[in-house]
Amino acid sequence: MGQQQLLFVLLGIVVVGLAIAVSIGIFRENAIVSKRDILINECVTIGQLALSYYQMPTNFGGGGKSFIGWDIPEKLKTSENGTFNATINADNVILHGVGNEVVVGTDSIEVNVTITKNGFTTEIVH
Repeated sequence: MGQQQLLFVLLGIVVVGLAIAVSIGIFRENAIVSKRDILINECVTIGQLALSYYQMPTNFGGGGKSFIGWDIPEKLKTSENGTFNATINADNVILHGVGNEVVVGTDSIEVNVTITKNGFTTEIVH
């Protein structure tokens, strides 16, 4: 094999190695975004229960335009994707979701979803 052919083989190996490294990084980032979206979706689902409680009159077991008295149902506090807890105020609920998997160092995926009578606001913590 000539020297030029060896250089082409070496160049090919370097290009393939770089392509693999870039694709692993892209795959990892896509997996993190996907898991974050799942966590947000679960928070919104739980938030819909809180909003239903807020809108339901007190004589039907609701909050009567208040979130006080509502809590996350026990079965929904933990899922295969993460754990959820709520900070409940009269005019809003802040749901905090923490993912099960560590993504960077010791940080897990974390999101906050604030529920008010007007809708939902999402904040990505990690």
